[in-house]
Order: sequence, then structure tokens, then C-alpha cells
Amino acid sequence: MTLLQKTKEFVAKNIKPQFHDKRLASIEKLKLKNVLKRKNPYLFKAKAISSAPDMVKQLLDAHLSSNEETLFGEFLESMAIFVCAEKFKGMKSTSEGVDLEFFRDDIRYAVSIKSGPNWGNSRQISKMISDFDRIKKIAGHRAKIVCVNGCCYGQDKNPNKEKGYLKLCGQDFWYLISDEPTMYKEIVEPVGHQARSRCDEFNEAYGRVITNFTRNFTIDFCAANGAIDWDKLLELNSASQSGWQA
Repeated sequence: MTLLQKTKEFVAKNIKPQFHDKRLASIEKLKLKNVLKRKNPYLFKAKAISSAPDMVKQLLDAHLSSNEETLFGEFLESMAIFVCAEKFKGMKSTSEGVDLEFFRDDIRYAVSIKSGPNWGNSRQISKMISDFDRIKKIAGHRAKIVCVNGCCYGQDKNPNKEKGYLKLCGQDFWYLISDEPTMYKEIVEPVGHQARSRCDEFNEAYGRVITNFTRNFTIDFCAANGAIDWDKLLELNSASQSGWQA
């Protein structure tokens, strides 16, 4: 069985529980007031949102966009580790900040896997570099070890970073862990396994949540004429819970 065939089997078995089921569960357990507390009410006011349906849809879409990126990133990481395990006997790392370790051409690779190239701020990148430095120190100066920030999609024209690590994105990353130059294209078809039926199931749940949230938002945070009561919304989101005074 080829590496691609094995990857297809992995995706067919795992994408439902690791992504689709978690995505569906995340929306079904949502509570309107919890979402309202986490989002910036001033941003919605600045965008001139004035009706309950618009507010609810924007709230849900903002929540789902962030949540989906996280869930699918976790799935891609597990798929990358599987691919590397099949090709190079790679293993999930136990070292802090490192996700994958494997040997290729007598070189030990330590990889921190991210979804895309624009994944973190300067502090988060510094933490990754610190983790890389630690694993190099433990390995010893004679060890042939290459640390890699591997990004499942995207591009980077300058993979050799000044801090002593590689940043490999998209095709370069998948080639590193699979030794297949077209793997980054070949995985797109299996990722769509049963996507239509899963999305239909999700859209039904999304519709129910939109309906319920809109009704509840209208009751709790709208005036009699249907206008958003921003005072009530801000009291839920930002009113003092400590009673602190200067």
C-alpha cells in the first residue's frame, strides 16, 4: 500500500471524530451569554450592527472561524505525524514545544507544527526558539539535529532563519516529512472525505443555534422597538465584578 493510500485511510478514519464531530459539538454546546462575554461589544458598535439577527450571525461566525482553525490545525498535526511515522518512523515528541521527531538521512529533525506561516507573535516565536535551543543543548553539540517550524500551508521564501532553525511551509514541509514532492496536493482530496454530508449536518445545527440565539438576544438585549440595548449588553460584558475604586 502506498503512502498516499495509507494517508487516505487515516483521514477517512480520523477526520470525523477529530474535526467534524468536535466542530458540531462546539456549536451545539454554545451559550449565548458566554459568547457575548468573550467578544468585544465596542467592535460591533463600530461596525454599525443594529439588529439582533446581524449581531447573532456576526458573533457566531467570529466564534466559529477561530474554533475551526484550531480544530483543523490539530487534525493536520495528527495527519502530519502519521505521514512521517509511515515514511520515516517519526514519533510524536515528548519535548516541550516540539511536536514531531524523526531521522532522515542520518539527521535528526525536531519539528514544531503549525497550521500556517502567520501563527504567532514575537513572544510566541521566542518561546519556540527557546524550546529548540533546549532540545539542541540536551542532544549535545556533536549531534546532527535540525529544528524546524513546519507549517501545513503557506509559503516562506527564506527558510533559513537567523536564530538557527528552518521554517518550511506548504510543499516544503510536506516534502520534508513524506519525501513526496506532490504530497501537499495529494492530501487535499482525502481531506474532503464525506465533507458534504458532514457540512449538511453542521448547517442544520447552525440554523437552530441562529434561531435560538436570535430569539434569546431579542428578549434579553433589545428594547421594545427591536433596537439593541447597548447598556444591557455592556453590563453583561464589562460591568465591574469587583467593586474596585481608585
